[in-house]
Amino acid sequence: MTDRPTAAESVEESRLTVALLAAAALAWTAAMLWSARTTITSRVSAEMEVTSTAYALPGAVSADLVAGAAVALLALTLVGSRRPLGASLRFAVATGAGLLVGVLSAIPIITINTAGSLYAIVGGTVAAAATIGGALAGFRIPPVIAAGATASVGVFLLGFVLNLFQAPVLELLGAGDTESSAKAAQWFSYGQAALSGLAAGLIAYFMLRRHRRRADGADVKWPLYALAGAGAGLVTVIGEILSRTAGSQVLELAGKVSEMDKLAQEILSTARLNSGLIVLFVGAMTAMLAVGRTLSPPAEDEPEVSDKPQVDDEPQVNSSSSETAYHSNS
Repeated sequence: MTDRPTAAESVEESRLTVALLAAAALAWTAAMLWSARTTITSRVSAEMEVTSTAYALPGAVSADLVAGAAVALLALTLVGSRRPLGASLRFAVATGAGLLVGVLSAIPIITINTAGSLYAIVGGTVAAAATIGGALAGFRIPPVIAAGATASVGVFLLGFVLNLFQAPVLELLGAGDTESSAKAAQWFSYGQAALSGLAAGLIAYFMLRRHRRRADGADVKWPLYALAGAGAGLVTVIGEILSRTAGSQVLELAGKVSEMDKLAQEILSTARLNSGLIVLFVGAMTAMLAVGRTLSPPAEDEPEVSDKPQVDDEPQVNSSSSETAYHSNS
């Protein structure tokens, strides 16, 4: 009895790849948590602390989603190199790694102020995000998870660079008074989301093509390219959903500070969700189009060769029939 061939999508990523990915994701998460803690603790009033916390929550949640998935992939690669992992054990290891990242990420937030429940809710939301990311890494498609997580880090870096040039770009888009500035900001947001989706799709595509070389030329199924390309958008959407559900009390408390803060929270929340959906669809389409260009067209059908013997144009005379006719004439 022969062993079944291993599917390309179930082949583990290399240790170096997942180690670099985990380091990049943890650095992103640490930067988001440090920025959030610094911004919150620098506020002089409790109201400003609440609004700053609400603004920082979605970014920290998205970063922890990716960090939990990346660290879980690293743990699975290290443990799987020593012993084969079944489905249950694989999910246990991945979820445990994500939970560990979540607990460590929650500490800088919870310790801001242990008297109230505000920062406990934020810390719990962040921990839940990392745990969910780790659990998602438990699916037996490690190259797809790695490609989506790498694309998410790439989108974060692209967004950071674009925001450095936001002011001159807004001026080019006609920002002036309040109405024109709002329109320019909206166009900037849409453009950034489209560029992020394009980058996510291309990064996911190149990551999976690189994995193809490790899998001895075996390629993952083409729908998984779309899933990897959509990964960065999914991170934003899932992060927004977690912020609205697990962290709903924080957002509601920030909305009670003033009507202006409530309106700002609603506008930003809608903008993040719309941007995430744009990144999701553009990333998926980009990855699909990229892999579609590499698919060779089906070979033309060759003319079938008949098994019947070819018949000559000239009639053949049966020798036995000729001899019989000769004797009868004689």
